[in-house]
Amino acid sequence: MHCQDIASRILKDCLAGRQPSPSQVKLLAGLAASAAPGDSREASDALFRILAEGLADQFDSALADSYAQIFSQAIALVYPECDPAELVSRYHRVRRVRPLGERSGPVTKVFVLSRITLGADVAVTSVLLDAARQRFPDARIVFAAPEKNWRLFGRDARLEWLRLDYGRSGTLRDRLSVWGLMKTHFCGTGAIVIDPDSRLTQLGLLPVCAEEDYFLFDSRSYGNDGEEPLAVLARRWSKEVLAVPEASSWVAPAEAPAVPDEPYVTVNLGVGENPAKRLPDPFESELLRSLAGLGMPLVVDLGAGGEEERRVRTAAAKACVPGEGIRLWRGSFAELSAVISRSRLYVGYDSGGQHVAAALGIPLVTVFAGFASARMFARWTPFGPGPKEVIRVDVPDPASVLDQTLRAVRRLIPGPGA
Repeated sequence: MHCQDIASRILKDCLAGRQPSPSQVKLLAGLAASAAPGDSREASDALFRILAEGLADQFDSALADSYAQIFSQAIALVYPECDPAELVSRYHRVRRVRPLGERSGPVTKVFVLSRITLGADVAVTSVLLDAARQRFPDARIVFAAPEKNWRLFGRDARLEWLRLDYGRSGTLRDRLSVWGLMKTHFCGTGAIVIDPDSRLTQLGLLPVCAEEDYFLFDSRSYGNDGEEPLAVLARRWSKEVLAVPEASSWVAPAEAPAVPDEPYVTVNLGVGENPAKRLPDPFESELLRSLAGLGMPLVVDLGAGGEEERRVRTAAAKACVPGEGIRLWRGSFAELSAVISRSRLYVGYDSGGQHVAAALGIPLVTVFAGFASARMFARWTPFGPGPKEVIRVDVPDPASVLDQTLRAVRRLIPGPGA
């Protein structure tokens, strides 16, 4: 049986409320923890992309428990000094919402962990960074993150950066290798750790400091009784734990890329390697052609290259927009954030760009498809001060979704002659 089949079977059992086969869990975790690169890579990919993401995307506390049971076993296979039962027990203790006032002693340094994915760092982590800045005006605020995530906030003079690299396509051993570095840096007098449900700690399972100094925003379980976006829940958690009532999403990219002098529309057709998030052809080319009719140039992000860039270039060519109506653009996500910040409108699929636009108050239209559950749709809906339209795609019919998208665009930005 292939690793993907094993992971899918375990996930199916968990979603149905059944106890997954212990032998299947042991087999998948053992292959993922293997020192043999071939076995480990395939099993690790299945463990994270199918099982971890499949459980997390339901935003259900019972499935968060299932995740802890399964992944604690995988961690113990890489680090035998870890006892799976104790990892789970600790996770249940630290997921409890605990006001900072219960901790003794002054706070002189605050480590805030990256969630690794860029959109999540805008929608969730930035709220906790803002809360930390407000609650601890005299403390050092350290963002522990890969470089590309740090660059989203690099212009803020209050923040320091601790570089922690994490490969989202790495093996289980690769992904757990950052644990030692975290323990070295985080265990200090006067330091606390704020964890936004980060992959760096495998969603709160890896102990990185004393429990009294560790504060976990368990985004998969917190607020299970409602349908609020994650940005709203992060704000509520910040109020309960840090006594900061008005924390908000934000970005401060250091980059300042060249942009058109006239008003423009930023378009991002990226789907984060998840083809279920996009609409079938000819949706993208027709969308670009229609958006060009607003009378403003389109700045269309080419993404990270590969399939996404080929798809964007094909859509732009088929749109047949004359002159410089479509301007293909390439840059880092931090640079894209700076481009979005000066846009008249942002249009895209469910992706990190929508959270940047929402945080900055830029009018936005999001085409939201491929969500695993209704609660996933609710949690990742963009939240912020500006006008926004979210097109929920239950049936991926390109003509119908295009009509809904364009009507939403015109409500925000009437075109010529409207």
